[in-house]
Amino acid sequence: MSAENKQQPLKKPAFSKKQATELVQKIFGLTVLELKPLPSYDDQNFYVCASAALEGKAESAQNFVLKIINCEDSQNTELIEVQTQVMIFLNGEGFPVQTPHSTKEGGIMFLESIDTSSAKRAYIVRLLSYLPGKTVATIHTSPPLLYELGRMAARMDKTLTEKFQHPLARSLHRGGFIWNLANVPLLEQYIHALGRREYLDAVKWAIDQFRHKIVPNLHSFRPCIIHGDLNDHNILVDTDFTSPKRSQYRVSGILDFSDMSYGCYVFEVAILIMYMMIESKEPLSVGGHILAGYESIVPLTEEERDALFLLVSGRFAQSLVMAAHTTLLQPENEEYLMTTSKTGWKRLLLLFEMGQKAVEMIWFNTAEAYAKKGPS
Repeated sequence: MSAENKQQPLKKPAFSKKQATELVQKIFGLTVLELKPLPSYDDQNFYVCASAALEGKAESAQNFVLKIINCEDSQNTELIEVQTQVMIFLNGEGFPVQTPHSTKEGGIMFLESIDTSSAKRAYIVRLLSYLPGKTVATIHTSPPLLYELGRMAARMDKTLTEKFQHPLARSLHRGGFIWNLANVPLLEQYIHALGRREYLDAVKWAIDQFRHKIVPNLHSFRPCIIHGDLNDHNILVDTDFTSPKRSQYRVSGILDFSDMSYGCYVFEVAILIMYMMIESKEPLSVGGHILAGYESIVPLTEEERDALFLLVSGRFAQSLVMAAHTTLLQPENEEYLMTTSKTGWKRLLLLFEMGQKAVEMIWFNTAEAYAKKGPS
């Protein structure tokens, strides 16, 4: 099964700490000093502190993230390679993005094959640099930070689309990928996983609106390469020591490029707005600050602005439906999988109840205020 069929159940890797330690030593030639599991969706991640002997010097310890890709997605080596090349490229362009530690043979990733009782399984293994900071999910997101997140996303999309070139870039055309925002109508096959009637009605509304008002107009949205999953757990921040009273944050890390694809500029800003609404105490105000930051780099067209509300609603539906569906398949990972759902349903129902015009007025008025006087 290819990475394009992510809507089908993926078997998350289940390497023990001992096995993960041996992988680091065997593939990367490092001595592991500490290793502990990190939360993840359908791959397996470990925090690693490891050291390498330097000629004539004592060993130096470094922090890494060991990422083991599930065996289904590992079959698409071209996609994983180009995603990794994107990370290297963005790091070189000054973005706070992880880079791969070379294998002993000088590669950026390694295909580890394991014989199991049922079949032989292969997993792509990468050792990525560890970035400092805390996730956006753990802090209060102020208007200046939301503006900066929008600006950062637009800079990244613009840089990738205008500058990134690679022979395998064609792999980023992922038409059947369930997390491609254009594929909201594909959710219908999974809505049986939802229980409560009010949830079902809101999702059906989001899918129906998307099918009739977004799908016919997809051709009018400007294409670009997008990260595709700028959620509050994939963005790290730390204290901005240049700000007054050190009260502001700056982006210190952009994580997890596994959902990246050719999409549209407006997809990226919609996805970012949706996830930043999750934990905000003022969820309806979030969109205006992010939109203002994004449009300071990439102004949206009238058609893109008109679609923003339904794209945000569609991403809520994607996240909530797929979390419910995947939890049925991976009940042991329920706490992580249902992170968004804790408040996500409330946010989707809020959009459902308020309607497009009322929400757009809040977003667009806030963005217009920035355009007149700049960020505060």
